[in-house]
Amino acid sequence: MGIVAIATTTTTTTALITPSSMAFLSRQRPKWAIFTPLASSFSTQTNPTRKLVLYSKPGCCLCDGLKEKLQSAFALQGPNALNDVQLQIRDISTNPDWERAYQYEIPVLAKVLSDGTEEILPRLSPRLGVELIQKKIAAALGEE
Repeated sequence: MGIVAIATTTTTTTALITPSSMAFLSRQRPKWAIFTPLASSFSTQTNPTRKLVLYSKPGCCLCDGLKEKLQSAFALQGPNALNDVQLQIRDISTNPDWERAYQYEIPVLAKVLSDGTEEILPRLSPRLGVELIQKKIAAALGEE
């Protein structure tokens, strides 16, 4: 069971997206969204310990492909489960600094370190399987 919560202001639309509602993200095109896989209880997922940021933009087929793979990877269980990971998706076209930094590099996946800084992760090949993507992300989040 998933929960979707939307908060809108004059400058930003925020969405809490579950794996089953990821399609919502591509239709509404919020400036940034938070994707958190939810277990059966919402309270167990309100304070994720691991965080990722995906820099993307509308119309980017590589970005859309990675979002789909991430959705599937977040839904997988097992030793590399990403249930406690919060993924924030940022539309670079809404921020000139992000656009300058990532316009030729998207999709860019970064992990948020404990001090709040971001570390860019190596690019994930679109040819990788979902299980391998899950394993690579889990390994990257385990390092700090």
